[in-house]
Amino acid sequence: MKILFTHGYFLSEDPKELQIMRPYVPLGILYISAFLEKYGYENDVFDSTFSTLDKLKEQLISTTPNVVAIYTNLMTKLNVLKIIKYIKTEPLLKNTKIILGGPEVRNHTENFLNYGADFIIIGEGEETTLELIKFLDALTNLSLREVPIAIGTRSEELMSIKGLAYLENGKVITTPERALIKDVNVLPFPAREKIDFKPYLNGWKIHHGYSMMSVSTMRGCPYTCKWCSRAVYGGTYRRRSPQLVAQEMKHIKVTYNPDMIWFVDDVFTIHHKWLTEFAEEVKKQDAVIPYEIISRADRLNEEVIKTLKASGCFRVWVGAESGSQKIIDAMDRRVDVMQTREMIRLAKQYGLEAGTFIMLGYPGETKDDIKQTIEHLVQSNPSQYTITVAYPIKGTELYNEVKNEFLDQRLEWETSTDRDIDFKRTHPKQYYQYAIQWVMNEVYLKTKNKNLLKIPYLKLKSLKYQLQMEMSK
Repeated sequence: MKILFTHGYFLSEDPKELQIMRPYVPLGILYISAFLEKYGYENDVFDSTFSTLDKLKEQLISTTPNVVAIYTNLMTKLNVLKIIKYIKTEPLLKNTKIILGGPEVRNHTENFLNYGADFIIIGEGEETTLELIKFLDALTNLSLREVPIAIGTRSEELMSIKGLAYLENGKVITTPERALIKDVNVLPFPAREKIDFKPYLNGWKIHHGYSMMSVSTMRGCPYTCKWCSRAVYGGTYRRRSPQLVAQEMKHIKVTYNPDMIWFVDDVFTIHHKWLTEFAEEVKKQDAVIPYEIISRADRLNEEVIKTLKASGCFRVWVGAESGSQKIIDAMDRRVDVMQTREMIRLAKQYGLEAGTFIMLGYPGETKDDIKQTIEHLVQSNPSQYTITVAYPIKGTELYNEVKNEFLDQRLEWETSTDRDIDFKRTHPKQYYQYAIQWVMNEVYLKTKNKNLLKIPYLKLKSLKYQLQMEMSK
């Protein structure tokens, strides 16, 4: 049985990311690839990041896989639809079954199935994919005419696979939710050997002067931020042992020798005892690699920051989202703005870089809230920060709160993503896009500008952005 994994993200189509150049490999499909290999199912991975859709098509034609499994998220959705359409209209691929998984599919299941996907894996992918592959493996020697008959006669077996959706006689069948893997230590390391890391490492090196790789130590996030999607791992917290994580880091260090590691976990410091054991284990196994993480202010303190520093951490991202406690509470962030500010400063005091995230345009946000965000950034003075305008992802509480206030109810699913959704805010979306420029200019003026001659110019720019904000109302 020939199985191909891919993900439909093409870096060459992403001008912003080409400029930023911080590419990471698709860890999700590498985990599932390794899991299938563990149970005897060989498979290939087509990493599309540094490739093209045409080359993927060539791979499909030359190998004619029985199964193509595609990781699908908000960013890749439109390309995934192109891949589905190509497979379903190419005669040489008439026997190929399409499996979709990832965060985008749970809340758009029927649309993806009607577009041509054969199976949707809802939630965590390893066990469901394995059971589905076992089912499909028994059909590989049947003719195209016999496959639907065989599936029909074995419908009970198919329905017994939890976490699955498919069409039967035009009707969407969704099997019961699959329980998440309790002990994630049973998972093999991601199948990184199936990826060519040279373009990744070189891309980082050329653009930033250092190379970076990614590692996952946990699954799920138990926090309640209304704008955050939990479509795959839910509101859980499941952690790999410090020993296994250090072992994986040691393997990466010996095999790839990157300059730095990015831990993709939502809240790396959620469990302080785990962190202490991790710090001990990476030293014990000679696995220390400089790394950066994401955390929350309420899961940081002086001891945690010292432990991070001692174990190789060089940068911590402290989620802020806003400098207005009113907006933080509206998001259900359950964190104090002043504590966030203090942890950013404390991290810097101990020699770590401290980044933070800002989100503008959340429901109810006013200019006064944005002023508080500016003050927050000035007072905390993070090493770096990012700003986005809020958008609702289907399945989140934010989406449910604003879905009756969408400004354009006519968006075509096949040609748009949730990023295109706009809703009635305190001010129009354009207002907040100008506000981003205002925030960045004000923060630079008050924290980074060392040239007195530039002050009048920067103040004039701030007035310009504020005028644009007012005109966009």
